[in-house]
Amino acid sequence: MASASRIEKFPVAELSGLRTELLRSSIDSWQAAELVTTFLSGRGYGADRAMVREAVLRLEANSCKPECMQSELERVAYVM
Repeated sequence: MASASRIEKFPVAELSGLRTELLRSSIDSWQAAELVTTFLSGRGYGADRAMVREAVLRLEANSCKPECMQSELERVAYVM
């Protein structure tokens, strides 16, 4: 969608907070995708929900750290 150079580097604390929320919550992948979409939209980015759901599945499968999360968010986010 967007080139990585157009997506900001999110603070590690914010990514860690998002990761903690995703891990602590007993939500399904659809709800997790909504949480990630809300995270991005709160920072001025849009995202295709289907792509976000795929990214959430990759995040869950890989137990991603903040650096991995940044990469996944760069893949799905676009500047609004």
